[in-house]
Amino acid sequence: MSTLEKNHKPTIRAWAMFDWANSAYNLVITSTIFPAYYTAITFTEANGDRIDFFGFSVVNTALSNFALSFAYLFMALLLPILSSVADFKGSKKAFMMAFTYVGGLACMGLFFFKLETLEWGISCFTLAAMGYVGGVLFNNSYLPQIATPDQQDRVSAQGFAYGYVGCVTIQVICFVFVLKPEWFGITDPSFPPRLSFFLVGVWWIGFAQIPFRKLPADARNGQRVTKHVLRKGFAELREVWERLKGIPEIKRFLPAFFFYAMGVQTVMIVAAAFGEKVLHLGAPKLIATILIIQLVAIGGAYLMSLLARYIGNVRVLMLVVCIWIGVCVAAYYINHEMQFYLLAALVGLVMGGIQSLSRSTYSKMLPPGEEDTASFFSFYDVTEKVAIVIGLFSFALIEQVTNNIRYSALCLGLFFVIGLVLLSRMLLLKKPVEK
Repeated sequence: MSTLEKNHKPTIRAWAMFDWANSAYNLVITSTIFPAYYTAITFTEANGDRIDFFGFSVVNTALSNFALSFAYLFMALLLPILSSVADFKGSKKAFMMAFTYVGGLACMGLFFFKLETLEWGISCFTLAAMGYVGGVLFNNSYLPQIATPDQQDRVSAQGFAYGYVGCVTIQVICFVFVLKPEWFGITDPSFPPRLSFFLVGVWWIGFAQIPFRKLPADARNGQRVTKHVLRKGFAELREVWERLKGIPEIKRFLPAFFFYAMGVQTVMIVAAAFGEKVLHLGAPKLIATILIIQLVAIGGAYLMSLLARYIGNVRVLMLVVCIWIGVCVAAYYINHEMQFYLLAALVGLVMGGIQSLSRSTYSKMLPPGEEDTASFFSFYDVTEKVAIVIGLFSFALIEQVTNNIRYSALCLGLFFVIGLVLLSRMLLLKKPVEK
């Protein structure tokens, strides 16, 4: 792959536009309209929140969390192979494009999702998650190639900021259809959310064309992929881990990241469903709340990046993890709308910051001079995705067993506590990641 000019503003903006494009999925499908729509149509007077899925009786929100767990687990197993192929054939952008089209088309397929087509809807929901995960990996792997270490916090924050602005924009468009269907002569109450899912797919694929055109073309070498190359994916992960173990900062950072990522990603995914089941806020209030979270998160990403300049990445991450522990404990006790809104604003403040700073912290610790970064970020993404699998599965299992989603939220706090303890070990290093 050809060497990119680092800190080149047009390239960075194009790279950040991928976050603008795919964050529409992350907000509308993962966090707002889909959870509210899904929870509403799968709750019936006859069966309550239990639904029949291929003959199995499952709690509705547990089913969606199990589906996401499967998607992330599948991708955690697949991505090492694909990153190996991408490095071998020089086809990083090709995979980035393929996953984008899979995810976008799956979102469009959700237009046909109703209670009677539950299996179809869950299948599209799962495929959309896979498309999102795959695209993010290959986009993330460009970060150390487009920015020098001293700029990576800022560039990473810029990507997340673009993502938040983009997803809020499409969310507002969808919000109009959901709240004011009469303006458009819509009488079917299921049509506005289903139209929103379709628009997300169009938005995702459409805006992704900007980075597809601006980022350098794959330097394909024409070599054939053999069984050896496919097996090499996991062997490469082991090789990468052996190399990373020689870097004390990464050796201590990744276990901490693994545990607090369990909590962060799970909270982001289940927040809307939690608000609906605990407080019965309704779709309009939930969507408005999540919109506020995204807007606050834009400032949070830049705030954490700025704060890291003065007290260091690790100390900022520890501070943010402490706040997340408080969020989980507070979620167990909330009983009123205002409490939920205040908690949501707090989540927004730390949500963008912890994601952005985690990505740039890892990027700055990578060995200098690496051009094929897909394998290094594959390791990072596999770590995150396995964490999400455990976090979501634990959340769903606790709710399935106790039939109380509050216990699930409280238990997430344990993951953050472990992450905080492991992060504190990084302060003992002689050369901590600071700037």
